[in-house]
Amino acid sequence: MTNSALSPLILVDGSSYLFRAYHVPYLQALSTKDGQPTGAITGVLNMLKSLKKNYPNGNVIVIFDAKGKTFRNDMYPEYKANRPPMPDDLRTQIAPIHEIVAAMGLPLLVIDGVEADDVIGTLAEQASKAGIDTVISTGDKDMAQLVDKHVTLINTMTDVKMDVAGVIEKFGVRPDQIIDYLALMGDKVDNIPGVNKCGPKTAVKWLLEHENLDNVMANAGNVKGKIGEYLREALEFLPLSYELATIKLDVPLEQTAEQLQPGVADVEKLTELYTRFELRRLLADLQNGESAVASSPGQQTSSVDTIEEETPLVDDIETDYQIIFSEADFTLWLTKLKNAELFAFDTETTSVDYMKAELVGLSFSIAVGTAAYVPLMHDYPDAPKQLDREWVLAQLKPLLEDKNQAKVGQNLKYDANVLSRYNIEMKGITFDTMIESYCLNSVATRHNMDALATKYLGYKTVSFEEVAGKGAKKLTFNQIEIEKAGHYAAEDADITLRLHQAIYTQLEKNKDQLSVFTDIEMPLLPVLARMEQHGVLIDSDLLNEQSHALGMRLQELEIQAHDIAGQTFNLSSPKQLQKILFEELKIPVIKKTPKGAPSTAEEVLQELALDYPLPKVILENRGLSKLKSTYTDKLPLLVCKSGRVHTSYQQAVAATGRLSSTDPNLQNIPIRSEEGRKIRLAFIAPKDHKIVAIDYSQIELRIMAHLSDDPGLVSAFSEGRDVHKATAAEIFAVDLAEVTVDQRRSAKAVNFGLIYGMSAFGLAKQLDVPRHRAQEYMDKYFERYPNVMAYMEDTRQQAAEQGFVETCFGRRLYLPDIKAKNAMRRKGAERAAINAPMQGTAADIIKKAMLAVDEWIQAQQDPRIQMTMQVHDELVFEIHQDIVEETTAKLVEIMNGAVKLKVPLIAEAGIGDNWEQAH
Repeated sequence: MTNSALSPLILVDGSSYLFRAYHVPYLQALSTKDGQPTGAITGVLNMLKSLKKNYPNGNVIVIFDAKGKTFRNDMYPEYKANRPPMPDDLRTQIAPIHEIVAAMGLPLLVIDGVEADDVIGTLAEQASKAGIDTVISTGDKDMAQLVDKHVTLINTMTDVKMDVAGVIEKFGVRPDQIIDYLALMGDKVDNIPGVNKCGPKTAVKWLLEHENLDNVMANAGNVKGKIGEYLREALEFLPLSYELATIKLDVPLEQTAEQLQPGVADVEKLTELYTRFELRRLLADLQNGESAVASSPGQQTSSVDTIEEETPLVDDIETDYQIIFSEADFTLWLTKLKNAELFAFDTETTSVDYMKAELVGLSFSIAVGTAAYVPLMHDYPDAPKQLDREWVLAQLKPLLEDKNQAKVGQNLKYDANVLSRYNIEMKGITFDTMIESYCLNSVATRHNMDALATKYLGYKTVSFEEVAGKGAKKLTFNQIEIEKAGHYAAEDADITLRLHQAIYTQLEKNKDQLSVFTDIEMPLLPVLARMEQHGVLIDSDLLNEQSHALGMRLQELEIQAHDIAGQTFNLSSPKQLQKILFEELKIPVIKKTPKGAPSTAEEVLQELALDYPLPKVILENRGLSKLKSTYTDKLPLLVCKSGRVHTSYQQAVAATGRLSSTDPNLQNIPIRSEEGRKIRLAFIAPKDHKIVAIDYSQIELRIMAHLSDDPGLVSAFSEGRDVHKATAAEIFAVDLAEVTVDQRRSAKAVNFGLIYGMSAFGLAKQLDVPRHRAQEYMDKYFERYPNVMAYMEDTRQQAAEQGFVETCFGRRLYLPDIKAKNAMRRKGAERAAINAPMQGTAADIIKKAMLAVDEWIQAQQDPRIQMTMQVHDELVFEIHQDIVEETTAKLVEIMNGAVKLKVPLIAEAGIGDNWEQAH
């Protein structure tokens, strides 16, 4: 029975409050006249005020994390190792918050050696056993494991309360399965290892099938595909992940949940503190005799569960969202759009796959706060009549195809691809907020709308999950009620326009960053869209044959492995492999997992394979299994109605500016093995056409020559000499004509390894030579190319001083860890500082080449020439056989002249009936 005299117990996750208040943009500007930041103080006190108002009889206890390491660091030293140090302007606000909370008379707990979560878990457990209802005020998903019939959560940002049913609805699993759920997914923020690529859907699916983590692990051998491989790779550390994700329920405390009671507020102390930190509204409330529990200065509202709603985004601007059902209203809006200097545009569809997506509706915004949604194909029972889709698109086609009508969107390439299937070639794509954010700072945040709205507007958007649901009950957009869908869609357009105004203003402050956006990334968007729409042609029959051959080879390897081991075992099970290798075969252990078990990671097996046959067999098995599941089995399944495979090129993913490719990933097809290269045989030319592959030769070494202006490198490239051979002659002290193939290969490793900051240890391992010999090679290299060493040192210093490095074209590459106290993270950032300008410049060069090539192709107006793929430093084309020779020569000429460096760019072409032959 609930003990109403002591209910509810309100446990406040003070650390969660603290960080979320700190990251609200409008609060970040608050400070005293002496410069003491007060934004986090204001936010935390504001939330406490609201909480006390909502639970006037609640017993509020505030819990903060203590300084220093916890027991989890003892279990796993890398726990939270990736977290950046606390900003100084936040650290200075912690003590004042603690002082004020204590002066309010609220119990304040800060326990060494554990986290606030563990103290909260312990108090909640004590309260549950005593029959006391408990409300945990937090935004931390890990706390869902504590929910039971007596414990509920309240999200202080959304005012959403979560009981047992709420946990199941939000996460898809019961509270008692949350730890299993968290262990499977891992946590990048806390550096908890999980199953690679295992997201919420996969974790839920496994737990619904197998109930708990132990059963999931026991059945790992039955999970097919790439995700099955990832699961089996994770088996050795999943128990540790489970322990790290588990909140302690038995932290020793001086007082129990029942004993911790609020005291009397110290009004005199609060008056002094509010005066010192210039919290004028709190001081006025206190002097007027109002509750000593804090409220926010300068704000009339006491609602704090949604801090962002107090920002000017909502308070200063009324939203006017309209849903359009009539032709008259649509025509009125069409006139507004035609007269607008810029409008935001968005589509709502049935799928994230642009080749399958059906258009359900459209939204527009012409001014901040003013937006409209045009529903077209909502078909749920009793859905109201909507405008005819063909009529609407016919009206919009001239506007959408008008290159002089500026448009802004969030990931407009997707919308352009969808519209292309309705015979609309979208033009006038002037701004894209995703790309604006990426060009401003590629690592500051994820670049989706929800993340951008939080960062740049301090606003929480309505998420797709909130309108569509999730799991088995998830609706496609056409099934969502128009009223709910209309607000969501109109908000998308409105927020897009707001984001553009917020981010583009910052981009304009740096002409080089602005140039990357206006001269490279935005012009590239329609080029990528055309490539994606065209797709690539593959030979599914050949891939099926390769899958069969790989399957036969995998069976042979399994038999071979069993013969070597002298018994049958699951090759995909790390535990069974550990037992076979290290207990049965007595192979020496060269590395252990964080839990102390012998490691069977790939780099360990590679080292063991030099001396023992079984690790070599296991490695071949893993490699072929990945090829089969990722490419030969999967690619034929991705062929669309067009008869082609259509990838998506991502512009806002890789920090360096490189494009990435997804669904399928065409940039990671392995080419170092014969089996991997065979996959490229299946990328074929259409009838009477050839595949042409053109790539830049040694582009990153050429970029290093340009950046360092090293006389040796510059002259070698300018004179067309073999750079690797010249380096070999120097470090091995032989004449150029006497350099052997092996010596050149070693010199190539030196050339590429050292420009990426490789150590003598790493070089020795790669070349299989003693460390002192590797150091000799390095010394001779830098003697020959002294400017390279100078450039590397200058770049490190520049990165340390300003926190970023730049490409030749002004793309900024920020390095958050460059001043990290953790030596490993700092060294990694220093290596990245050297790598990034080269990789980023190479990315900019291939993008500029694509722009130049596409401009020429569009001018030809010849459908016999198509650019189909971009892979690293390579462009791939389909060209009709009648014009292939002269066209290829022209494309090579264009790529060679795409940019001007201190050394010549050299593009090399190959022609064939398939992609492999073109190399």
